[in-house]
Amino acid sequence: MRPVHFAAARRTPIGKLRGALSCVRPDDLAATVIRGLVADVPALDPARVDDVYWGAANQAGEDNRNVARMAALLAGLPESVPGATVNRLCASGLEAVTTAARTIAAGEADIVLAGGSESMSRAPFVLPRPDEALPHRIETHDTRLGWRLVNPAMKELHGLLSMGETAEEVAGRYGVSRERQDEFALRSHQRAADARKNGHFDDELLPVTRPDGVLVDSDECIREDTSYEKLSRLKPVFREGGTVTAGNASPMNDGAAGLLLVSEEALNELGLESLGRYVAGASAGVHPDVMGIGPVPATRKALARADWTVADVQEAEFNEAFAAQALACVDQLGMDPELVNPSGGAIALGHPLGCSGARILTTLLHRMRRTGAERGLATMCVGVGQGSAVLVERH
Repeated sequence: MRPVHFAAARRTPIGKLRGALSCVRPDDLAATVIRGLVADVPALDPARVDDVYWGAANQAGEDNRNVARMAALLAGLPESVPGATVNRLCASGLEAVTTAARTIAAGEADIVLAGGSESMSRAPFVLPRPDEALPHRIETHDTRLGWRLVNPAMKELHGLLSMGETAEEVAGRYGVSRERQDEFALRSHQRAADARKNGHFDDELLPVTRPDGVLVDSDECIREDTSYEKLSRLKPVFREGGTVTAGNASPMNDGAAGLLLVSEEALNELGLESLGRYVAGASAGVHPDVMGIGPVPATRKALARADWTVADVQEAEFNEAFAAQALACVDQLGMDPELVNPSGGAIALGHPLGCSGARILTTLLHRMRRTGAERGLATMCVGVGQGSAVLVERH
């Protein structure tokens, strides 16, 4: 298999629900990142891009009809550059990267753009087509998050817990207390605020110009003034007597992130710097009720493929869908918590579903370049009971 390198990695700022980026279509967010990646590599002739793989979790609204191809055209790539949209729900952006890496490793491409985007602000309501001409009631589904138009057999076989309820399940089964969750959430905001203040996000951020001309150049959800006392006063949202609150869960967001992957031959030919090398990727399934623990088997599978151990990982990005599940995964993997999300995570930055996998990998690669770390992990849980992980290294 051929070596695969990351030649560029960028993301938009992450906007809050109905916030600064809510007036920007998801395909335009994706196009902004694609244009930025191409601009970062002046030696690259865009016509040489072999493919675009792009993740999107919703695909019920403006990200329909193959958003990868739409975004490539909107970004000004030549018509000859194809595109394919990838959906592994929360890990869609990460899945797009692994798909691109495997394509290059197999010798079927040399230069591929991969990433993901999501506008949860603009996610539509959907109506199922009625079986009768004049139905007595219309069933409406909000597509922002969770189940919709579900096969009734799924409830009988696996249940239909909401994402928050699955976090409660993980907290209960793995003994993650409310106190630990709130402390972790506070740490996420503090670390993200410090990272922003110290310019650690500058190299990965691409400002977005809105249709009204306003420039959005900073993440919108970081709470610099939050405290443990404020977080501890919030009431549980999903279960009476529960531990998961709005403060120790990730919010709903808008954003896009992407990476330029190249073969070693293309890297050398174009004279590019490698941000890192793709080592291995893996996904794994778990029961949907405990989807948040999915990163554990996925990470173990990726580590086995790379012939690494947990002790080999020097930098780690865990997508913080919920503090409960992130902490449970760190515990089960036996990882040093100090290595995890030193720049904060999704609780502070946000979780635009299809974008998040590409976002955490982008943040990881830029941080490894800054710190000199040689081996890194990006991992995340996935709705309906999955986990995904990617390992990268720098020399």
